[in-house]
Amino acid sequence: MFGDYRDAHIWSGQNAITSSNGRDSYRVRNPRAGGAYEIARTATFMLHDKPDEFRARLTTWLVDQHNLGTPEPLITGEVLRNIDLTPSLSVQERANRLLVCFNHQQSSIGERINLEISDLGENLYGNGFTEFGAIYAAVTESIKPDEVQFLIDQLASSGFITTHGTNNSRPWCVITMKGYEHLEQFTRSISVSENAFVAMWFDPSMEDAYRQGLEKGIRIAGYRPVRIDGIEHNNKIDDAIVAEIKRSRFLIADFTQDESGARGGVYYEAGLAHGLNMPVIFTCRADSLKFVHFDTRQYNHIVWETPAELCQKLATRISATIGDGPLVVHE
Repeated sequence: MFGDYRDAHIWSGQNAITSSNGRDSYRVRNPRAGGAYEIARTATFMLHDKPDEFRARLTTWLVDQHNLGTPEPLITGEVLRNIDLTPSLSVQERANRLLVCFNHQQSSIGERINLEISDLGENLYGNGFTEFGAIYAAVTESIKPDEVQFLIDQLASSGFITTHGTNNSRPWCVITMKGYEHLEQFTRSISVSENAFVAMWFDPSMEDAYRQGLEKGIRIAGYRPVRIDGIEHNNKIDDAIVAEIKRSRFLIADFTQDESGARGGVYYEAGLAHGLNMPVIFTCRADSLKFVHFDTRQYNHIVWETPAELCQKLATRISATIGDGPLVVHE
């Protein structure tokens, strides 16, 4: 049993607390992993041989789930399979996330923020981090203290923070006015949305797939489906698409087609969402999968045959990879 507990930790550390919850999963609390989470017993075996880069991306998923209001996200095999397909954060986004974290550490503007991140003693939070360092590593997808230090240095050189302290005193920083201005712009752009944009083939034969599959699955997961043909707009169609995608939390791209050819708009909209670093969930009716372009075959498509199957699989995938939305109804 001890071996299972050990494997349940995303990151090692004496301050990670693991317990059995009486179900087929474990509960773990560790600042290095972004806080509390549950992990299914089957997922612990899948996680065992994963590299640090994978664990860092999984930690980003956990941090995002906490920010969406899920107190103890559940890591399942489905979550791990999708983390395999998730790109790493850009360096700029990692720095932005660290600045947001610094802001959350304050109770008032101008307050000192602890920058003690490395701990060479015995009380480790995994990979040589202090308690604060573990938190900073979790939100920035960092593996080593040197990575967090690099991001701190970049925030300082950009004028967003001023750093203080010497070798004889604990390091700290304060956020500058320029930093607060950057925070306002950044946080405005990543506000949590309850919308899910749907890109699909607009053909009468797909109406049941949308109403009983895509739309219903999205609503079960707690989000509001948005389809461009249901939006009133006076702009060019491309402008309306871009605007609605930017307002959405994630995008569903269904690649079902007939013999007349691929739905170019779906590929365009999925590519746009990827360019915005927005999660994209790929779906396709089973008889159309052979037509899917090779550039997107690397992604884990939800393959469906009936609208009911699409609904169930989609709701599960959304909850596993993005988290329940603000409109979810808990029974």
